[in-house]
Amino acid sequence: MKPVRKAVIPAAGFGTRLLPVSKTIPKEMLPIIDTPVIQHVIEEAVEAGCEDILVILSRGKESLEDYFDRSFELEEQLKVKGKTEALESILRPTRLAHIHFIRQQEMRGLGDAVLMARQFVGDEPFLLLLGDTIVRSNDGTAVSKLLADTYARNEGPVIAVEPVAREAISRYGIVDGTEVSDQADVYRLKTLVEKPAPEEAPSNLAVCSRYLLTPDIFDLLATAKPGKNGEIQITDALRRLAAQRAMFARRIHGRRYDAGNKLEFVKTNILFALERPDLRDKLTAFLKELVSTL
Repeated sequence: MKPVRKAVIPAAGFGTRLLPVSKTIPKEMLPIIDTPVIQHVIEEAVEAGCEDILVILSRGKESLEDYFDRSFELEEQLKVKGKTEALESILRPTRLAHIHFIRQQEMRGLGDAVLMARQFVGDEPFLLLLGDTIVRSNDGTAVSKLLADTYARNEGPVIAVEPVAREAISRYGIVDGTEVSDQADVYRLKTLVEKPAPEEAPSNLAVCSRYLLTPDIFDLLATAKPGKNGEIQITDALRRLAAQRAMFARRIHGRRYDAGNKLEFVKTNILFALERPDLRDKLTAFLKELVSTL
């Protein structure tokens, strides 16, 4: 069985939930303090063992390519000024992995974007990570690493899932599966249901932006019929895949940060700032003062 060494990150969406800023700044490039969302996503893939990463872009998102490229003039200025820490911060993204880019010329859905990675993936398993969402486990293990470990043990595609409140069920893809008796938090998948009513949902376990897939998904995407708005939905292909082979879900104990949502973006910045020694104390004092005035 081949190891997981490739990752695919769709980042072609318009980011309409974050307009007007996303008109010119890709939502994946919006900073969590001083680091763009997509760098967090790529670092997660690297922790899982990925060496080659394909980012799928659309027109107007060239800044993602620039960010992961060298800037020799800036590097030289920082060297001359002795700003070692700043220099290392701009070099780190360029050293993470072999990062490749391709453009999705038409917005035809997530499934269509993933299909563009077929040649890049070849006959290997691959991670699929949504580029505007950070997912972290409580114990610090990269979520993609958990998926890779589950894949290695079961030799089948794996979807990361998280429990959601009843009132939120209708906003997500929900999995139907049975627990694997000798593996904690692992479920043998029966099917997926896209945005069901709470009373019709088979569980409260929602797909949470991370997948480990096998190359047989591409034939299913290539033959998938367009759904709403003429888009190719990856959920339809995953449902068909689950009917053809053993497929699994891995429950994640942690938190998902949806940086493509305005309120969640603000919350994410606050939570990440509270983890940083250089910001925590002053921010905590400010928040306490602020709350006292509300």
